[in-house]
Amino acid sequence: MILKSIVASASDLSVVSVAGNAPLEFKNRVFGGRVIRLGFRFNRGRWKGNERFDFKVRAAVEVGVGSSKSKALQGNSGLDVVSEGELTVKGFAGLRKTKLVCTIGPACSSLEELENLATGGMNVARLNMCHGTREWHRDVIRKIKKLNEEKGFCVSVMIDTEGSQIHVVDHGASSSVKVEEGSIWHFTAEHFEGSRPFTVQTNYTGFSEDIEVGDELVIDGGMACFEVVEKKGNDLHCKCIDAGLFLPGAKFSFWRDGKLVRRNYKLPTLSTKDWADIDLGIAEGVDFFALSFVNHADSVKDLKNYLSTKSTKSIKVLSKIESLESLHKLEEIVRASDGIMVARGDLGVEIPLEQIPTVQEDIIYVCRQLNKPVIVASQLLESMVEYPTPTRAEVADVSEAVRQYADALMLSGESAIGSYGRKALAVLDMTSSRMESWNREENKQNLLNHNQLGAELPECITEQICNCAVEMANNLGVDAIFVYTKHGHMASLLSRNRPNPPIFAFTDDESTRMALNLLWGVVPLLVDLSDDAESNISKSVQLMESKGLIRQGDVVLVVSDIAHTRSSPMALQSIQVKTIA
Repeated sequence: MILKSIVASASDLSVVSVAGNAPLEFKNRVFGGRVIRLGFRFNRGRWKGNERFDFKVRAAVEVGVGSSKSKALQGNSGLDVVSEGELTVKGFAGLRKTKLVCTIGPACSSLEELENLATGGMNVARLNMCHGTREWHRDVIRKIKKLNEEKGFCVSVMIDTEGSQIHVVDHGASSSVKVEEGSIWHFTAEHFEGSRPFTVQTNYTGFSEDIEVGDELVIDGGMACFEVVEKKGNDLHCKCIDAGLFLPGAKFSFWRDGKLVRRNYKLPTLSTKDWADIDLGIAEGVDFFALSFVNHADSVKDLKNYLSTKSTKSIKVLSKIESLESLHKLEEIVRASDGIMVARGDLGVEIPLEQIPTVQEDIIYVCRQLNKPVIVASQLLESMVEYPTPTRAEVADVSEAVRQYADALMLSGESAIGSYGRKALAVLDMTSSRMESWNREENKQNLLNHNQLGAELPECITEQICNCAVEMANNLGVDAIFVYTKHGHMASLLSRNRPNPPIFAFTDDESTRMALNLLWGVVPLLVDLSDDAESNISKSVQLMESKGLIRQGDVVLVVSDIAHTRSSPMALQSIQVKTIA
């Protein structure tokens, strides 16, 4: 079908039939060479002739296709060693789809420990700029890149900016301090070296502005609570009313009559230190920046503009949702960002604890609607900082995040300072895999009521092609989805639908490969691609066959998108289903 000079909304394109056939079941079948055409319905009445392009849409099922005899894509398989090993042992159905992020700290910063985490399934390494020197962070980044280059891993690097840190206090000790009920503590903006008994330093001189005697000071969302008993200048004397643990670099908030005390500090999202840390990340070629304390979209846009002028590679910007203000402007922040981190620890300081589960689910839903990856972070396996096994409640919490189809789960202190980082990562891996398997077995796929993303016809068709491809893949029970992508857009649209089979995204762009590392269900491969879709398909099939990664009888759904070229003036998007003979 040739479509000329037209614009359509996403709702104008849908699969209406599989000509003359009942639903196909590919397993244990012998196929002939038939090609089954899929029909698409278009609402011509809603199109307007204000575009200058030709578009061709083709959807076909090809069965009985043998392996290609053409020359394979250059280089190795383009697949990281961990995914290749899992695929060899577990097959397509055994691949974990939820991605895992580990915070790197003193407990896991050696080359050996980083390799252990990579082997255990770490997809993204997070560097928290609140701790450590720039030299230390630079060393860790280079170690990770060395492992990727020399050992065949595919671990992306994320820098998490410190932010203004106006809500942070520190008692000066190297570890947690136990706070006894009834003890009196001095909170001050005075800076001094080391620690003093019952004295806490704040990072902002105006921390006590508008605070009154009788207000409650809550540490880390309830790890310990104090009542303000005296105010002297900018300093506060506080009495502990709920005993607990006081961690280094703890977050605090003030409450009055059961409500958070709101104050407008009028400070920028990115501090001078943050900009210097960002320059470090650009110089070292990191893959993501996670922006702390984002309260509006402008700060995200400012950073993106800065990166576009300073970086030669594409670096993605994630926003951390950790304040009440960010919730009020959630949609605009998500739209401006390349992804979202649900920072539940800091968020729990500002909203009632009982609201965290529903807020988490709402954020994940909005991110899926707007096609942005989302990380669930903070206190997933907090007990494993000190103990070798998690609580059963923590395992249930992890399972719930997987059930909600979060793209990724993140370890914080569990990996950075804990004694059992590798075990904590293994718990995330096992729990995610089991929950994903249960979802498939119980047919619990969370079908999304799609929000239209595109406005122009090319965007709408791409979106609907991917929606239909996932529906076909699930209904036909194929083993895998192959997609060929330059910038990762089609891979993200497929991931958004959370298909049952894994998505293998073939790209020739290194930045795209590392960004795809965060997307649910996507296995990125770095390969050489051409403008010839059929050549890419046949070569990639042969390449994976040569590695023993696909076998006779496997069924693959292929989604391809060929841009305009001199030799191919038509933009061709296609869905094909191939069985390996």
